[in-house]
Amino acid sequence: MEEMGLRERKRQRMYQDVSDIAVRLFLERGFDAVSVAEVAAAAGISKPTLFRYFPAKEDLVLHRIADHETEAARVAAAADDPVDALRRNFLDGLRRRDPVTGLNDHPQVLAFHTLLYGTPSLVARAYGHLRRSEAALAAALGGDLEARLAAGQIIAVQRILAEDNWRRIAAGEGVGEVAPDAERAAERAFARLAATLPDRLGGGSRE
Repeated sequence: MEEMGLRERKRQRMYQDVSDIAVRLFLERGFDAVSVAEVAAAAGISKPTLFRYFPAKEDLVLHRIADHETEAARVAAAADDPVDALRRNFLDGLRRRDPVTGLNDHPQVLAFHTLLYGTPSLVARAYGHLRRSEAALAAALGGDLEARLAAGQIIAVQRILAEDNWRRIAAGEGVGEVAPDAERAAERAFARLAATLPDRLGGGSRE
């Protein structure tokens, strides 16, 4: 068991190291200007080995958000009121300046988001991440049509809120200026969700 734990830690370390090297190269020279072979050489591994870890070039970048893929599902599954739990989780992310909320002005975070949102193939690949997040959340909510519709709305709300925060900060606004608006926008968005979703999902009108 301990050996398996060590092997898994080494495997995760490899994922992180190769992704970090790739992102650094992409930020320096542009995503399309760097080949997978160059990333493999910089990481000291063969190209076939790299593809065993990352099936597509875009996955080298998206690894940084991979741990968020099942976050909404985990939050919803542990709550009696999934929508409210997801609201509180998103607001907590804003207050922690979690990069996934878009409310972070660290130069490296801004550069990463510019790379992600400014590269068409990465945007397209990111939708796969969103679809998997949506599917996991739908399963946590019950898996029926109502659950799938709710999951689609929730994931869309989180994505749009995060993108709006990032675009404002990328345009030059400070985090302190954007943060109050970001929290109010999140509160309004989740309130609208709660007003339209079925009661069993945490919806229904609230006083």
